[in-house]
Amino acid sequence: MPKSCLDLSGKVAVVFGASSGLGKAISLGLAEHGAAVIPTARRTELLAEVCAQIQALGRKTLLATANVADRLSLRQLRAAVLAEFGRVDILVNAAGQTFRKPTIAVEDADWSALFETNLTGVLHTCQEFYAPLKASGAGRVITIASLGSFVAFHEVAAYCASKAAVLSLTRSLACEWARDNICVNAIAPGVFPTELNAHLLMGTDRGREILQRTPMQRFGDPRELIGAAVLLASDGASFMTGECLVVDGGYLASGVNS
Repeated sequence: MPKSCLDLSGKVAVVFGASSGLGKAISLGLAEHGAAVIPTARRTELLAEVCAQIQALGRKTLLATANVADRLSLRQLRAAVLAEFGRVDILVNAAGQTFRKPTIAVEDADWSALFETNLTGVLHTCQEFYAPLKASGAGRVITIASLGSFVAFHEVAAYCASKAAVLSLTRSLACEWARDNICVNAIAPGVFPTELNAHLLMGTDRGREILQRTPMQRFGDPRELIGAAVLLASDGASFMTGECLVVDGGYLASGVNS
């Protein structure tokens, strides 16, 4: 039988922000579809659990921490991955943080720290992994945008601004790197409760308003991002670049729901 265009067998993926939440789900999804996956983040104990799950799927992995704000750690990670696997085909940027605060009260340090992870961290990882992605001949970069890339959410201006910038950076890299056969695309998740944001959503007025505005009337499950991630990581997306796949239960399409 011919190989499916979504088959990731033989591919090597590095996923940042993979110790929990959306990054963890994407890591496991890529492994389920055949890729060797190196999940990375700052917390060793959580990464060890993800690596064990990847190995249980019969895929190769590597336990290695990294911090997107620390270029030295990124270079050490790149060297370790290339020494073990000899290549990198897929780069996923899922590291992120958020906080809620009236914009008038946001301190410079809080704003800068969020941008350092959510935006500058994406720049760092893309720059550091550019060479092996180019050498792959069919490199894939997936960034995690947000509904906040398109619309405002009350009192999370820093997060929304950073995610709008991530989408802009995604498009710029897509245009610059197309000549190197690197496709750069984004996924904009709808509202997916994770350890990062669950306290803002579960049983709150904010959560209830989001559900009212979502035609499917529920939050997303992290595994519902796997299909989009596998597509963008695969040969099936060979003529897609600079795009953003929205996985949001209809939120952005919605007007009045009652």
